[in-house]
Amino acid sequence: MDPTPARSVSVIESSSASQLAGSVSQLLSDALLDTLWRESEAAHFELSKSDLRKALIAVGTKHNFGLDAGIEASPSDREAFWRRLHLADLALAYACALGCEAAWQHFIVRFRASITDAAVALTRSSSLGEELAAGLYSELYGLTEREGERWSPLSTYSGRGSLLGWLRAMLAQRRVNHYRKTHRESPLEEVDVAAQHVVPLPDQQIVNVLESAVNSALADLTPEERFLLSAYYLDSHTLLEISRVLQVHEATVSRKLRRLTEQLRKRLLKTLQADGLSRRASEELLGTDPRDLDVNLRKLLQTPAPAAISNTEGQP
Repeated sequence: MDPTPARSVSVIESSSASQLAGSVSQLLSDALLDTLWRESEAAHFELSKSDLRKALIAVGTKHNFGLDAGIEASPSDREAFWRRLHLADLALAYACALGCEAAWQHFIVRFRASITDAAVALTRSSSLGEELAAGLYSELYGLTEREGERWSPLSTYSGRGSLLGWLRAMLAQRRVNHYRKTHRESPLEEVDVAAQHVVPLPDQQIVNVLESAVNSALADLTPEERFLLSAYYLDSHTLLEISRVLQVHEATVSRKLRRLTEQLRKRLLKTLQADGLSRRASEELLGTDPRDLDVNLRKLLQTPAPAAISNTEGQP
């Protein structure tokens, strides 16, 4: 496939198009644009500064620069929002949506194998996985049309999470859609009955569902649980290091972490199923790394001072 879709393809959509009609220089100065353009390595993808400016402003206005609705973003708010984005991923996705050949070549080299591997893992079948990956790649390339123009889902990528995580979520949703589409034709033992009565989840909402589920699960954690997860998974401290800080045995920390992760998995499954997914589909969606979503894990897990872990389990 020649990765050169027409440049007439639709680009990132903004829910507040009227906000883009004003003076763009008031939203994004030339000096800041130059800095962000260099940091995004947009030149490697043949993406102009003008095109990057459109992408950044569209994403910023759509999400109100990370602020609550009704709050007007200051210049420093806008700059902070843009600097938190995965700029290189956003530039690549936007350039691919525009049909830049250099961007597509880079995308193929960087992601095609990863997409296929993830699809095979989801389907547990080489042939089905390759078929799923090929279908997604064709869709990303822009074989579908909207209002007579070629359109790529990459135009909806916001850069707020990693592009690889977004692609894995896209794969998972298409796998879910495949289950729902074919369940009536499947042998009885393969049918997930609960999925028959569920309203299909729109593709655009799948990342939001995952983000909401992670936020909900982490919000209920105790200070002790937050500290354990933060120290072990975010700061990469060893079990021994954590045990020394908390003055408990290393095995106690290990048991608590194992129990905690199991509980979190159950909470996530419950939340995803409450949002309309079958258990099988929910389990597949958990293959998306929460750290690839637009979730500030460190902020959610951070506590002023970790409570000491009670060693009620005893020494091994």
